[in-house]
Amino acid sequence: MKKWFAVPIAFLVSQMVTLAVNGSEVKITPLGSHDGEFCRFDRALIFEDPNGTRLIYDVGRTVAGAEDKRLGDIDIVLLSHVHGDHLGDRHITQVNGGKCGQPNISQDATPNSNTINVALAKNAQIVVGSEMNRFLANKVEANGGNPQSVKLVRFGASVKVDDVTITTVPAVHSNGLSGKFIEGELGEHLNNAGLTAYVGPPTGYVLKFTNGLVVYLSGDTGVTAEQETVVRNQYGANLAVINIGDTFTTGPTEAAYVVNELVKPKSVIASHANEVATERGKVIPGTKTDQFIRATNVPVYVPLSGQTIEFNGNGQCVSGCQN
Repeated sequence: MKKWFAVPIAFLVSQMVTLAVNGSEVKITPLGSHDGEFCRFDRALIFEDPNGTRLIYDVGRTVAGAEDKRLGDIDIVLLSHVHGDHLGDRHITQVNGGKCGQPNISQDATPNSNTINVALAKNAQIVVGSEMNRFLANKVEANGGNPQSVKLVRFGASVKVDDVTITTVPAVHSNGLSGKFIEGELGEHLNNAGLTAYVGPPTGYVLKFTNGLVVYLSGDTGVTAEQETVVRNQYGANLAVINIGDTFTTGPTEAAYVVNELVKPKSVIASHANEVATERGKVIPGTKTDQFIRATNVPVYVPLSGQTIEFNGNGQCVSGCQN
């Protein structure tokens, strides 16, 4: 009798452990310019692993500086490329300032950038690819920080920070650094000539969290073969965050193709729409965001500022799932 009872008890314990692990969610919170909306310059997303590790992706212009109370603790800063709307050449002075289509982004963050200021204030590591690490490390050191806190991860490699695995993947875009971020004569010459400094190719990311969730962050990109061969086949991304703004990135139709035919995740979060996408939290008919939702075969979640969405390890939304 004792032997008969020992088997189901051990089995139940193992099942309880499995359920506890599988029940852990990754929390994703957008930080946009206006509470509860998806607005023109909205880029920034905070990811929180079940173990408490917190990453911010593309700080941009809608984080109200390093003192923005919405930030909380930040352990890792991810940057896809150095264009001003991602690196943060300027930023909002306060949440809900101005209008959704024209937020008040009058606070100048150059020559440091909103990204550098947030990373320094939060004592966070910065993870980037290409040649961006040297530039950012110099900025960190010039402001009294530790240049070793800037981590480089090349294409095809990964780095693990606090049990979150970070991989860079190709993005097809430009990556010119404005002279505004470069002090001295070099910066002035670049600005006067209408040129930018080269800091290597832009990047996308694949993140693997401790609950098994694998997230593809497209960055600013067009359609690439690697979205199938690397993001889908190699890493098996089950959640995608894809930029849909057109002209500078994939538009709604192209982004839907990437999701439906190449990456094939379980869910997707729209990003970088460059428009007033919502009103009172509802998607406006006829917008690029609306077109993308209609063209996509999997659930699309709109990043409403301040509203947390939670995903399980299979890429399925389990809380905050308004789509």
